[in-house]
Amino acid sequence: MPEQEELITCPICNGKGGLPYTGTNPGTGNTFRATRTCDTCKGKGRIHQNEYPEHLMTAEQRTTTTDGKQITPWDTPTTMVEKYREDFALLLPSHINASQWVRLATGAVRKNKDLAAAAASSPSSLLGALSDAARLGLEPGTEEFYLVPFKNKGVPEVQGITGYQGVIELIYRAGAVSSVIAEVVYQNDIFRYQPGRDERPIHEIDWDADDRGPLRLAYAYAIMKDGATSKVVIANKATIERAKSASRGSDSKYSPWNTDEAAMWLKTAVRQLRKWVPTSAEYRREQIRAVHTVARETAAPPVDLETGEILDGELVGDDE
Repeated sequence: MPEQEELITCPICNGKGGLPYTGTNPGTGNTFRATRTCDTCKGKGRIHQNEYPEHLMTAEQRTTTTDGKQITPWDTPTTMVEKYREDFALLLPSHINASQWVRLATGAVRKNKDLAAAAASSPSSLLGALSDAARLGLEPGTEEFYLVPFKNKGVPEVQGITGYQGVIELIYRAGAVSSVIAEVVYQNDIFRYQPGRDERPIHEIDWDADDRGPLRLAYAYAIMKDGATSKVVIANKATIERAKSASRGSDSKYSPWNTDEAAMWLKTAVRQLRKWVPTSAEYRREQIRAVHTVARETAAPPVDLETGEILDGELVGDDE
């Protein structure tokens, strides 16, 4: 059932639930006045916002997007997402269930009143953030892809931010790695790593400690499918601060930089790691190249059909 705040007074019966009409008694021919149930609100006097009759809307009340869809002031953020369900489905990778993805998006908006308010204030920012999530194939409103309300010149908007789990998902999707290790290091942890000497970091944690201290470092590396270790990326506090200052909306109280600081430290390290592991396109090109190389090496040698002699692979010109 629709939430109470999404109901408005029926504009047809003005909230009365019924409409007066004049009829004629077929037996006597006398006229009479009566009230019939309003077809728009079904006698309830109130309607859901998205049921507002479009023929009563003024031009100012309609917002037509570039693709021809109309968004009205009575559209809730969830109905806006539903209007674009098919568009999101076209953007999503084929392995992702579009219906489940849309449910995640609408659920994320419903459970956060500030996000819903920002979406209602700027529908295009919500649709833009969700389009980015769909193109990447990441789940909106999760640690894969945050949906964050913030103010742009005083106007509430929605910002989409890829989380560290989203970056890791993209690395895995490329197909070149078997695992990704990403951790934060606190002041009281023991951490040792020397490039050229150590293949992987040594990170020891006192799990019985009440307090591991403030955040100190973040690191990430990948184990490739052939067992090799990728470059180990380490982000110290100065690197993290630079990443934070370059992040739009990081000063918002809703930003994951403030609500989930450790996750954003991890994201900084994992984003740098992504530069050192193959992207999906790169990996596939290398796989195709390897297949072609093996095919050439194992192909049967050419044979002269007249003499049956095995031919050399080189073309040799006449000596004459």
